[in-house]
Formats: sequence, C-alpha cells, structure tokens
Amino acid sequence: MTEIGDKQACANAHLLVVDDDKRLRTLLRQYLEEYGFVVSLAKSAEEARRLVNNLRFDLLIVDILMPGESGLDLARALHEREHAPIMILSALGEPADRLQGLETGVADYMPKPFEPRELLLRIRKILAHKQTKTKLPDKIKIGRWTFETKRGVLTSAEKNTRLPASEANLLCALATQQGAIVNRTALAHFADITNSPRAIDIAIARLRSKIEINPKIPRHILTHRSKGYSLHVE
Repeated sequence: MTEIGDKQACANAHLLVVDDDKRLRTLLRQYLEEYGFVVSLAKSAEEARRLVNNLRFDLLIVDILMPGESGLDLARALHEREHAPIMILSALGEPADRLQGLETGVADYMPKPFEPRELLLRIRKILAHKQTKTKLPDKIKIGRWTFETKRGVLTSAEKNTRLPASEANLLCALATQQGAIVNRTALAHFADITNSPRAIDIAIARLRSKIEINPKIPRHILTHRSKGYSLHVE
C-alpha cells in the first residue's frame, strides 16, 4: 500500500477549469474525465466566483489572461479565503511570470502549451499533498470487521484476514470517499486493476465475500448501477 496516497487523492476529485478559451476548456474536461475526475468549467473569474461560492472543489486550474478580472487576482482572493489549491495554466511562461504567479500562493504554475500527461501528474501531486491533511484513520469499523488501513488487514473477533494489495487499495479508495460513489475507471487506477467493468466487478465480489454477512445482499459495499460503488460503514 505504499503507492496508495496519490491514487486516493484523485478519487472523484472535483476540478474547476477557469479559462476563456472554450476549445481548451472542453478538451481539458474530456481528458481529465477519462481519469476519473469530476470537471466543472468557467469562462471567467466572475463565473468561477459564483461556482466556488456554491460548490466544493478539490483543485482549480486557472488561466491568467481573461476578460475582466485576471486569473492572478482571482488566485489571490481565493488564497486569502483558504480555498482549494490553485494551479495556474497560462501562456505567460517567462520566469518573471511564474515567480509572480507562485508569489500569490498558488500550488503550481504550468506554462502553455503543455503536455497533457505532465499536467495530469502535477494535478495528482497537488491532490496527494492535499490528501495528507485528511488521511484515512489507521482503523475503520466496517460492520463486524475492523479494517487496518496501513496493514491492509481485516480483523474481527473470530479471525484476521490479510487482503491482497489490489483489494486493500480498492477498499482504501472507497473509504476515502466517505460514502460517495467512485466510478469504475477511478477504482481501476487506484487498485492497479485492469480497467474493465468485469475486472472491477470481480474484485468487488471478492471483497464482499470477505466483508459482507450475505454478499448477495450487501450492506457495506453498495452498487450504483452505471455509476460505480460506494462504501457504507456502521
């Protein structure tokens, strides 16, 4: 379970992309949603402000040069409110521009044009760092079981069961979301399982056989048709 940190951090993370370039906004949404993120879009700082006042985001990806309020001014204002971390994604890529951006307190500054894979890795790094503030507890009570998250072990009054790494990672990913639905694509990434519905369903079935009193009528690992799975503890 040594690599679970950044994977947990990305589970259904809600990102807000703020950019006046409609084509780029759309491409970023399509790309990031392929990796299990939930992505909202804003074409201006004004629209972004309305969204952050009503929704919770895990990370904002903000352009600098936009009509009206600049991305830097937005970043400064939100940083003062201790909002979600912000990544600047801008065509202003000179060292002085990047220093000015980082001085506003943003988590990262990436110039355009950019390599999508690098953007993805930087996003995961920011979210993994943010996740350290909300780590899973060492033990989670799931019905008659206690799940020891660091060891990947299920314990009960009757026996102890060490989970395979993939199943332990899967259970940690579900537990991190505190009852929220995690889609199959995200779970496949977190648990290092082949990204196919069948593979995830098999892994979930194995977990249920170890946790549920009646795996056919699960009380803890719940299926949400066409959406994914969630974990409910008692």
